[in-house]
Amino acid sequence: MRDLLFEIGMEEIPAGFLQPALTQLQARFTAKATELKFGHGPVKVMGTPRRLVLVVNDVEEKQEDTIDELLGPAKMAAFDGAGKPTKAVQGFARSKGAEVSDLRVVATPKGEYMMLVREVKGVETSLLLPGILQSLIIEMSFPKSMKWGSNLQSFARPIQWLVALFGQDIIPFSHEGIASSNWSMGHRFLDNNRFVIQDAAHYEEQLSDRYVLVDPAGRRSRVVSEISRAVAESVDLRGGKVAIDEELVDTVTNLVEMPFGVCGVFDEKFLQLPAEVLITSMREHQKYFPVVNASGKLLPGFVAVNNTRVNDINITRKGHQRVLRARLEDALFFFNSDRENRLESNVANLHGIIFQAKLGTMLEKKERLVKLVKVLAEKIDPGLADDSCRAALLCKADLLSNMVGEFPSLQGIMGGAYAQHDGERPSVAMAIVEHYMPKRAGAEIPATDVGAILALADRFDTLAGCFGIGQVPSGTADPFGLRRISLAILQIIREKGYTLSLHELIHKALALYGGKVAGGNDTVAAVIGFIKARFANDCITRGIATEAVEAAVSVDFDDVNDCLRRIDAILEIRKEPAFKVLAASYKRVRNIIKDNRDTAVRTELFEHEAESRLYNLFADVQHEMEKLVAKKEYVKALQAMLRMKEPVDYFFDTVMVMAEDMAVRQNRLNLLTALGDLILQVGDISKFQEN
Repeated sequence: MRDLLFEIGMEEIPAGFLQPALTQLQARFTAKATELKFGHGPVKVMGTPRRLVLVVNDVEEKQEDTIDELLGPAKMAAFDGAGKPTKAVQGFARSKGAEVSDLRVVATPKGEYMMLVREVKGVETSLLLPGILQSLIIEMSFPKSMKWGSNLQSFARPIQWLVALFGQDIIPFSHEGIASSNWSMGHRFLDNNRFVIQDAAHYEEQLSDRYVLVDPAGRRSRVVSEISRAVAESVDLRGGKVAIDEELVDTVTNLVEMPFGVCGVFDEKFLQLPAEVLITSMREHQKYFPVVNASGKLLPGFVAVNNTRVNDINITRKGHQRVLRARLEDALFFFNSDRENRLESNVANLHGIIFQAKLGTMLEKKERLVKLVKVLAEKIDPGLADDSCRAALLCKADLLSNMVGEFPSLQGIMGGAYAQHDGERPSVAMAIVEHYMPKRAGAEIPATDVGAILALADRFDTLAGCFGIGQVPSGTADPFGLRRISLAILQIIREKGYTLSLHELIHKALALYGGKVAGGNDTVAAVIGFIKARFANDCITRGIATEAVEAAVSVDFDDVNDCLRRIDAILEIRKEPAFKVLAASYKRVRNIIKDNRDTAVRTELFEHEAESRLYNLFADVQHEMEKLVAKKEYVKALQAMLRMKEPVDYFFDTVMVMAEDMAVRQNRLNLLTALGDLILQVGDISKFQEN
């Protein structure tokens, strides 16, 4: 066994391209090795902006020997009446390079068939690797690719060299005129020279000697240590520390081959800007890390990460400071000019921003939100209605600000800052900030109820509008992020503990569009079905038993938290020994009653004591369950239902439901239907039998 080393050397690729490319490299090699049936040890992928690397340990020298079993025609079609081979069997044997005499008769579930069994010797791995490595390059995809120069294959950036070693032997192949070799390149600025790679085992060490940290994990640790060192050594930022943004660390890691931290400062006048503005200016454009004090307050400093060591750190520092100062001057100008006019003055001009071509402008959306938050506030806390309506009026006004025009990611944040400057109530300003939360699945939700109300209204409006014009997600296509919007709605309602009717809210959201959308029951059902699917999937992803989720959502899905309470109750009651038997009995009930919906029971038609016993207990349990369900005490309701187990078993043991007398038969079906309806008040427990 030998180790495989494959390095694609190229011009620097964008930071966001690197990790997806490495993931493809690993997955595709593993799939090809499995398909070609040769064994190997651990697969490791590494990379920098300038190289993509695959290292595979303990690759076997040849494919496995295999036995091919090729099924031919049926025996009865293989020979004629005289026992001579037919054209069918002769053609099969010939197509496989064999003689009819090489075939054998085998028994299959469909009868006897002719089969060719042959041993296939494995091919040496060294003969397979050139084609595998070539295909790894050709099949690699990027968000953006081009055909460089006269090349026929597209790639993210021009390929400069290829290292392909099996052990210490070069794997011979070429791509677009570049032949594979055993030489690589050092750091572009610190050691931009060719050098010979010894083998996979020495690869990382040899690159490290030439100022390239090829392992992303090691390079990431070095980035963190470098930015921390730079701040610690700064005389201007004593007591400061780096505010580490994990996503920015990942980005910077993929921008350099050897990180070097440089600490700089900026004028304290820029600290009058909201912290988010300063952080965004540093992070989005310059990839700088902000510096904070022990209490987390921003200091007038930053850390940049260079891809090379410099002779005079002061020159480099001044260069970074000059670039950032220009950015911050722009931001301060935008901030001050935006505050010259009240935020509310922007509202009337929202007619110039299209929300969606068929759904109208942001001004129209604002008007719908004002009405929808009032509906939500009346259900959650009527005392919040005024603040919610005011926040809805202003929440999109910052889209017309200079600052949001420059930094779109600050929408909401700037609206809150400007509202606070204008003297709006703190709850209104905070709601404007919070209504974009959560920004991703599982992220922080609005802390205030006013913010949560506005966040829900905004998402219900978008979801209803898109479904109303037929813009429904299909497959992986979800241009309006409706899946993410649905998950946000569910997360806010769940974590806030709100009691809300989804049907009622979606009806209202659709009605506010007027004639712009199809607002009928079919659209409402489609939206509810979409949210229900996201709810079920989210619950299962969080580890909740699939059967319990299906049992609850299949009978009713309107109040999210009520559905969660029913799921919890079902999970609790399933621990009872009687539950499994009752679930099986209910499945039997459902199979017997089929489409019968009549529940009127005539006691005078009872012929067996089992019928009377079941009905009398049913009446008692029904009365008890109705009170418990009304109080949402679902565990107690299900415990009451478990009392039905023995009478149901006794009924099925002694009573023939499908009696010859049609009146008696219908009466028994009605009794079972009533029993089924009783069980369905909490959940369809037959789902536990289906799975």
